[in-house]
Amino acid sequence: MTSEPGQYSQVPRRAVIGTALGGVATTVLPGTAHAGQPVHAESGGKHPWVLRDTMTTDRAWAAFLRGQDLLWTRLPTLWYEGPFLGDGLLGSMIYQEPGANRIRFTVQHGEVQDHRPEFGSGWGTCRLPVGHLTLEPVGTITAVDWRLSLWNAELTGTVTTTAGTLTLAALIHDEVLAVRVTADGGERGTWTFHPEEAISPRKISEAPPADYTANPPWTTRTTTDGTEQVLQPLTGGGQTATAHRRTGDDLLLSVGHSHPSDTAAAADSLRNLGRAKSYKALRQRHIQWWHAFYRKSFVSFPDQRLQSFHWIQLYKVASASRAGGPVMATSGPWLEPTPWPAVWWNLNVQLEYWLIHGFNHPELDSLATTLRQNQEQLIANVPAAYRADSSGVGRSSDMFANRGVGRPGTGAETGDLTWALHNVWLSYRHSMDKSLLRDTVYPVLRRAVNYYLHFLTPGSDGKLHLPSTLSPEYPVVPPQDTNYDLALIRWGCQTLIESCELLGVDDELKPRWQEVLAKLTPYPVDDNGFMIGADTPYAQSHRHYSHLLMVYPLYLVNWDQPESRDLITKSIVRWHALTGAHRGYSYTGAASMYAMAGDGDTAITYLRKFFDPTTRYPCRVNTHYTEAGPVIETPLSASQSLHDMFCQSWGGVVRVFPAVPAAWTDLTLHNFRTQGAFLVTAVRKAGKTRFIRVRSLAGEPLRLRHGLTGHLTVLLDDGTPARTHDLGDGTLAIDLPRGHEVLVHSGSRPDLSIAPVAVSEPGPAWGLP
Repeated sequence: MTSEPGQYSQVPRRAVIGTALGGVATTVLPGTAHAGQPVHAESGGKHPWVLRDTMTTDRAWAAFLRGQDLLWTRLPTLWYEGPFLGDGLLGSMIYQEPGANRIRFTVQHGEVQDHRPEFGSGWGTCRLPVGHLTLEPVGTITAVDWRLSLWNAELTGTVTTTAGTLTLAALIHDEVLAVRVTADGGERGTWTFHPEEAISPRKISEAPPADYTANPPWTTRTTTDGTEQVLQPLTGGGQTATAHRRTGDDLLLSVGHSHPSDTAAAADSLRNLGRAKSYKALRQRHIQWWHAFYRKSFVSFPDQRLQSFHWIQLYKVASASRAGGPVMATSGPWLEPTPWPAVWWNLNVQLEYWLIHGFNHPELDSLATTLRQNQEQLIANVPAAYRADSSGVGRSSDMFANRGVGRPGTGAETGDLTWALHNVWLSYRHSMDKSLLRDTVYPVLRRAVNYYLHFLTPGSDGKLHLPSTLSPEYPVVPPQDTNYDLALIRWGCQTLIESCELLGVDDELKPRWQEVLAKLTPYPVDDNGFMIGADTPYAQSHRHYSHLLMVYPLYLVNWDQPESRDLITKSIVRWHALTGAHRGYSYTGAASMYAMAGDGDTAITYLRKFFDPTTRYPCRVNTHYTEAGPVIETPLSASQSLHDMFCQSWGGVVRVFPAVPAAWTDLTLHNFRTQGAFLVTAVRKAGKTRFIRVRSLAGEPLRLRHGLTGHLTVLLDDGTPARTHDLGDGTLAIDLPRGHEVLVHSGSRPDLSIAPVAVSEPGPAWGLP
């Protein structure tokens, strides 16, 4: 689904979900004869160097990813213990039916929600449960032997009972859950679909609003071909329909959701089943998609447990999100009882999407497409007096970003849309697709910053100040100048000025943005570092790092500024010195901040806290995460922490192996995507970088912090030495035209092999092995 190299795919959702991936990035350029021997169409000359990529065959990929698979030899009893499947819309988790000799396959869908905004995102526009299947054997379950294959995105294995054996295989593709079960001995499996009440999962933590009316009960029907269908009407309009059909050993199930139509969902669910035909037919399309998907990038490092985790997160995010589909809620498509059955905009949604960039998968970015498609709703979210020029979004919303935002001066949380737009800016920077900048970043950010501008007022010090706003989710509201918002205002004004230059726009507001940058009050700081805001020190444990956004991920205050290093360090130390409220993403955030500082050993020490079972909220055995309910962002952000150790590209500089832990002496990156739309391949052996290859997808200026010593060879793919300029601090400016590659190494020509590295830190498989 990616378009031409360097371009960002923004196509309708139904054209995206479940289709085959195209544009797979390799070292082969247009006009190549075969893999490994590129020939430029422009010059026709032979490539002067060849990467020997050992990861070009199905066999190599299948073998490598098999080593990362999740395994079960015990029946999982909880959702965060079991296998999980998804296609960006439909999701299923597999575990024991509570208190019963059955296996539950949950059936949930990212588009299924209520449509009554008058009751807020917790009740009125929340995600709604669909139901679950149960597989009931004849005998008592005594053992399981399951494997969740990442390569095939398929669960396979056996269920042993006192009566015999059930052999199962399951996958989700094109909004169809497909399961094949065969029986041996005296065993046979009985399937039952259990609809669930269409009420907010938030009921576990609070009662419904006083005037809330329950959704009507579901009805069932059977079609002429034996398909069973459950129809769930909604009080606020619309319908959810679940259809399932069993043919021989195969069971196929699909969910449709429609609004405002109260009939379209029924037709959609039947149409999806009609396309599926059989398990075998669906599987063929399914594995074609996934096999093409994985080939877009490769990473290998010597810690087996973390390496497996990292690849599982790529599988997870592709199971949970596709461009054009619903933006990920806090639980992704796997809804379980939770107080957070919606999209959370004050940290969760931002952390969910960072890892897709380095992994080279822009086709997973449903956040960017959500903001592009719902611009009118973002306008409607601000108070009526500001809708002429402003936009915003409240803390939590449905998939359409439907949630009002409060006013500065009332202690409201106001910066969440601006932070989300930083993610879209990152999508632009990693693709350099001007349409994404023109159609989404620039117009929406202009309105988000405008909302702030209405409330900035000059003080007696001649500086511009912002009245009281909330730093998510700190319990004390500063009287003014909350650091969360000051950082976002600075980033927003800088980015708007840069966007105008890139788009050739002479915006009448440019002088105002320049004035704000010149006069905005400095960040409030004290002896412990960054404060929450004016007259509000960081004085109690805080799970968020909202007061540190200027450090990470905005990099406005960063390690390349020697004068900022002491402030950064003491701010992070202070943040983690006050314990009690920290959660998983508190550790992943600190890891990324120390990675920015080039301190890989401290970074990995903090990251490992997320995997420490003695911490209060550790990573779970299937790599999911829970607090009071499922929250998908933290494991995904842990993968970004690894990316920040491997390769960074903030501030216009591509930094290769900037913070690799000393114990990881070997590391391979291949087609790691960076800002500027570069694909970086680099190999580290025996603690030293051996070579770096960079391919330019957009022709942007390349500044490379390479980490190499001695005499450098910098060779273009047409055989000529690249034009370079030494910028100091180990950074090299390299002239690299679009569509071309450069090889950088020191000493004699190294081995240019791309291959998995040997495991030096063994660890058990994820799951219940």
